[in-house]
Amino acid sequence: MAKKTQTYLLHILGSVLFLSIPILSSPDRESPGLFHIAPFQRDFSTYVLLLAFFYANYVYFIPKLYFSNRRLLFFLAITGCYFTIALLPCFVLGNGRMPSAMPQHEFHHRDYGHHFVPFFRGGSVFQFLLVFFLSFFMRVSQRLATIQSEKLKTEVSYLKAQINPHFLFNTLNSLYALALEKSDAAPEAILKLSAMMRYVVTESSRDIVPLESEIGYLKNYISLQQLRMDGGTPFSFIITGDLTGKRISPMLLIPFIENAFKHGLNPEEDTFIAIAIDVTEKELELSVKNNKVAVAIPLEEKSEQGIENTRQRLEYLYPQKHKLAIFDTDASFEVKLTLTLA
Repeated sequence: MAKKTQTYLLHILGSVLFLSIPILSSPDRESPGLFHIAPFQRDFSTYVLLLAFFYANYVYFIPKLYFSNRRLLFFLAITGCYFTIALLPCFVLGNGRMPSAMPQHEFHHRDYGHHFVPFFRGGSVFQFLLVFFLSFFMRVSQRLATIQSEKLKTEVSYLKAQINPHFLFNTLNSLYALALEKSDAAPEAILKLSAMMRYVVTESSRDIVPLESEIGYLKNYISLQQLRMDGGTPFSFIITGDLTGKRISPMLLIPFIENAFKHGLNPEEDTFIAIAIDVTEKELELSVKNNKVAVAIPLEEKSEQGIENTRQRLEYLYPQKHKLAIFDTDASFEVKLTLTLA
């Protein structure tokens, strides 16, 4: 059975059982005219309204108001629902007295008097709070499960992209060329690649790392990418501000920089890549811009998914603490990210 169908069936079964409570608990449940007795009608209507409140809270109030930090509106909505459930059955159905056509001795009546204020008694308040907290608990649990599921998907994609095979292949080719030329740059390049691999293995699994370490990883990545450039390629990489004592989630900036090299580096075309990182006391601003050039990239390594995964990571790791703007045209691609640092 599909999970969604199973969920619907459980909700239907739960609703039926809930609406059975006033029937099974009524002292007049064996009476053939049960649904014509005003006190029972009032009680049953109250349960119907409680059920409606449950789903209104579950479907709308919690996700649209509570999760959106509109707490005052959420409180007012819940308070309004309480008074509606408390008073509406009494005003519509009266004070619960038995119709004069029905002899009172035929029914085992509870004391239904003064039913314009019964819902303010302890038991009725408890019913409302029970329904409220049940809907709240179910909705929050569902949200946590959804977030966890999406986070796992994102983390899997993130782990796959930590060392891009395309980048590794190009770097090894560049190192091979340097080795053939017996270039003095080869040992340093190998050390940088080794430092990158060590960072990925030892640091990227942490929740947060020193900003200096993350920037060091970016510098090594960019230095290795520069091995593919000739001296005339327009390129700039600028870092301003003090990195000391600041921390950041690992591997968060690299997808934007990797995207610039992946789609903007071709010695035979008008290549332009500009990367700027500005660190203030509380924020980091990243700006990456590149021209779009013709590059053969395998379908599985296209950047759109990597950018989307990073966007999701930002939502999970820095909710309401980041601003991401992407400007995508036919000729260029630009990313501007502002991040509140730990």
